[in-house]
Amino acid sequence: MLLDEYYSQFHHWLINRGPSYLGGVIIFFIGLWFIRWLRNRLRMRMTHRQVHSSLQPFFLSLTITALYVLLVIWVMNIIGWEMTIFTTIIGAFSVAAGLALSGTFQNFAGGVLILLLKPFEVDDSIVAQGQDGKVVSIQMFYTVLITADNKTVIIPNGKLFNEVIVNVTREGRRRLDFEMRVGYNNDMEKVKAIMTGVVNASKDILHEPAARVGVISLDNDCVRFTVNVWVDPAEFLNAKINLQETMLKQLAAGGVSFPKPGSN
Repeated sequence: MLLDEYYSQFHHWLINRGPSYLGGVIIFFIGLWFIRWLRNRLRMRMTHRQVHSSLQPFFLSLTITALYVLLVIWVMNIIGWEMTIFTTIIGAFSVAAGLALSGTFQNFAGGVLILLLKPFEVDDSIVAQGQDGKVVSIQMFYTVLITADNKTVIIPNGKLFNEVIVNVTREGRRRLDFEMRVGYNNDMEKVKAIMTGVVNASKDILHEPAARVGVISLDNDCVRFTVNVWVDPAEFLNAKINLQETMLKQLAAGGVSFPKPGSN
């Protein structure tokens, strides 16, 4: 009698719930096959579109994981399992994780945007967050710079992407500007000729666009000459040092007088 009751219940379940379970199993295996197929397609697509190598594993993992979760939820709905408790747990965990990792997510989002939009790339020289250096690494959460005095600077990507970034090397050349102060008792044409000669003879500068040398202002105790030349961004500091030293020596050798130290 008990066996007949169990058989009746099983038969009832098989008639009413069996098709749902069978459909869920079929959908599950079809979904697994589709996700594997899509993963291969996505990998080839990202390689073809030259998506940054740092982003490919993350996007692939994120997409596939999301599809697996959606597949499981879909199958559970088909079978008829209640999702209320499961949804509540996932929602609570998501809120807690979001609050705990908000700064980390901001840095991560900044890293993704930097790698996608490319305001700068590895080996570019940039000025950002009060730092001036060469980019040696772009990670998902931070960017690493090496300064001219060989300091390693690590900047969180969230702060970096939300502030002004000056890309020094993007245009392929950089203008070098500096001033020289000479006394009023000098022959200004001679001063300009000496400075122009030093600029034209320099091997540290680019001669296109043309350099510019001229008077920029007249102060109470001196005449200010400005020098504008174009240089390779990587040689900016060396070019500035060499050009200023050579110009100072040539002006002194030509008998040019300078304002006394401490004067304005």
